[in-house]
Amino acid sequence: MYRAARCWIAGFLMALAAHGPAQAQTTQQVVDIPTRPGVTQRVLVLSPPDPKAAVILLAGGHGGLQIFPNGSFAWGAGNFLVRTRQSFADQGLMVAVIDAPSDRQSPPYLSGFRQKPEHAADLKAVIAWMREQAKVPVWLVGTSRGTQSAAYVATELSGPQGPDGPDGIVLTSTILADRGGRPVPAMPLENIRIPVLVVHHEQDGCALCAYAKVPELMGKLGNSSRKELLSFTGGQSRGDPCEAMAYHGFNGLELEVVPRIASWILGK
Repeated sequence: MYRAARCWIAGFLMALAAHGPAQAQTTQQVVDIPTRPGVTQRVLVLSPPDPKAAVILLAGGHGGLQIFPNGSFAWGAGNFLVRTRQSFADQGLMVAVIDAPSDRQSPPYLSGFRQKPEHAADLKAVIAWMREQAKVPVWLVGTSRGTQSAAYVATELSGPQGPDGPDGIVLTSTILADRGGRPVPAMPLENIRIPVLVVHHEQDGCALCAYAKVPELMGKLGNSSRKELLSFTGGQSRGDPCEAMAYHGFNGLELEVVPRIASWILGK
């Protein structure tokens, strides 16, 4: 299935000594993975030596990153998960940054699509590709609107279909209220049996992600095999409170947040 995937090697990521040896050895490639008939899913893949686990990073907003063959982005480069992708790789994780699929490469991109069976099918194919490449557990990590993707896929691919779903999920800056759709706590979270890590900034100023609603989310994850809340304070907040440079995007806390997420995934 994956022989048809188009792959561009963007080369080795040369690192400054301050970033450590793992970054210097990380390779980067852009891959188009066949998912549904006539549809491919483009991902930017960072592969460190001997990865211990893999993460699929799901950006927020409309999710239309429009990844170019050289690994650059037309949109979303400042998103929390997109801008920290190398930091995840530095923790020994194989990383895939996911774009909108080939049939949604124009507005509204992933808006209105994150809780559709086709979206679950696309991510199921990416999970399978990552497992085939790295032979390690594969996790979904979503931020903001990306948490709706991660949680939806986990509810759809749990239970009897568990082997096709992720090995765990991480929800950062979770959508806890949504006037135009279904927030994460309104999903059938009782279907989720896999580990769930919830990461939230206590000062998140986005009305859709108020920290006061986090206990409701945690209370609905009772069937998860392992769950935990990591909360943070401080950092910097600039601009729109629902955007990536606000507390919502863990601005100024990246070097603390990413290692703690990676450690939890790796069971450290």
